[in-house]
Amino acid sequence: MSNPEIFDALQMLAADKGISVDTLLEALANALVSAYKRMPGAAEEAYVTIDAESFEIRVYGQELDEDGNVSREWDDTPKDFGRIAAQTAKQVLTQRVREAERELKYEEYAGREGDIVTGIIQQTDSRFTLLDLGKVEALLPQAEQVPYERPEPGTRLKAYIVEVRKNPRGPQIVVSRTHPGLIKRLFELEVPEIADGIVELKAVAREPGHRTKIAVWSNDSNVDPVGACVGARGARVRMVVNELRGEKIDIVPFTEDTQDFIMKALSPAKVKEVRLDAETGTAEVIVPDYQLSLSIGKEGQNARLAARLTGWRIDIKSETQLAEEEAGYGGEEWAEGEWVQDPASGEMVWQPAEGGPAVTVEEWSHGGGDEAEGEGGPAAGVPAPPTAVGTEAAEAAATDPAGESTGEGAGS
Repeated sequence: MSNPEIFDALQMLAADKGISVDTLLEALANALVSAYKRMPGAAEEAYVTIDAESFEIRVYGQELDEDGNVSREWDDTPKDFGRIAAQTAKQVLTQRVREAERELKYEEYAGREGDIVTGIIQQTDSRFTLLDLGKVEALLPQAEQVPYERPEPGTRLKAYIVEVRKNPRGPQIVVSRTHPGLIKRLFELEVPEIADGIVELKAVAREPGHRTKIAVWSNDSNVDPVGACVGARGARVRMVVNELRGEKIDIVPFTEDTQDFIMKALSPAKVKEVRLDAETGTAEVIVPDYQLSLSIGKEGQNARLAARLTGWRIDIKSETQLAEEEAGYGGEEWAEGEWVQDPASGEMVWQPAEGGPAVTVEEWSHGGGDEAEGEGGPAAGVPAPPTAVGTEAAEAAATDPAGESTGEGAGS
C-alpha cells in the first residue's frame, strides 16, 4: 500500500521540528505494530516495514519455535490498514514530536552549566521567578536571587546557569543571580581581552547586591589588566554594574606576592604593613589610624571580601593599637624565675632562677629593696604575683570587654 500524503506531511514535520525522518519512521512503525496486534486474528509476533521512498507500509507476521527463533514469516498486511495507519500516524507523530522537542531542548542546554543566558521575566513570587529564554523557561529560585532585587515582569535579565535537570515535561534549567560565576561571564561579554585569554580573572569575592572584589592578571606585559576591565572612562565596568543593578565592583591586580596582594585587596584603603603567619593562615594588617574604618568597611565588608579574595584570615590593627600592644606587658623582658609559696610563712615569694634572696609581695610592691631600679614601684623585670595582682587582673579582664580591638578579626 502507498500513502504519499502521509509521507509528505511527515517530511515537512521533520524539517520544521529539526527531527530526522528515520526517527519518525521508527516511532510510526512501532506504533503500527501495536495497532495491528489489537486487530482480530493478528499474529502474536509481527513487525512493520515502511519504505522511505514510496512510504509503502507492510505488516509481517511471525511464528517462533521453542528456542525463540523465527520458524515462519508471512505478509499479513490488513486490507484497511491505510486508514488505521493514517490515524495512528497522527497520534504517534504528535507524541513523538513533543518528546523529540523536549530532548532537543535538553541537549541544547545540558552542556551549558556555567554559561550565561538572557531571559525575560514571566512571573515572580516569594518562591521563585520564571525567565523566558525563548524555547524554554528557566527557574530562578529565591535562594539564587539578589536580596531586594525584584525586577518587573517583562524586564530582560541575565542569569548564570547552575544546573540543567531532565524532566518528563522538558528540561528544567536552574539559574542564579548571586553566583560569582555571573561576574566572570559578564566581564567576558564586556572585555574582549578576557574572552581572548589575554586577561584572566584569578579570584572573585562577592556579596550579592552590595559589593564585589575581583583580582585580574594579564598574560601580556603590554596590557594593563585593571585598565582593560575598567575600559575607557569606566565604560566596560559600568555595563557590568548596570546589569547588577548598581552593585559596587573593586578591581585589583593579582600578584604572586601575598603581602602585596593583601594590600591591594584591601583597597581603597591604604595599608602600611602586612605580617603573615603561615601556620595559622592569618595576616596581621597595620594601617594608619585614619584608614582603620575604611579598611574594615561598613559592617566589616571590605575586610571580609579581601579575606575571601586572598584566602587569608585578615586581622586589621591601627598604628595606635599596635603601639599600645607593644608598649604593654608583651613588650617587656621578664626576669627568669617563678612565684612560689614560702613553706614557712605561706606567702607568695619570687624565686630568681639564678638563685639569691627571694622577693616577697611586700618587697615587690615597694620596688624589691636594693635590687630595684627605683623606689615606690614594683620590682623591675619581675611579673606581678598571681595572688596579689595577676588573678585580680585576669578577673577584671574577663568581665571588661572594653579592651577589645575594633579591627581584630574583621576578615574572619
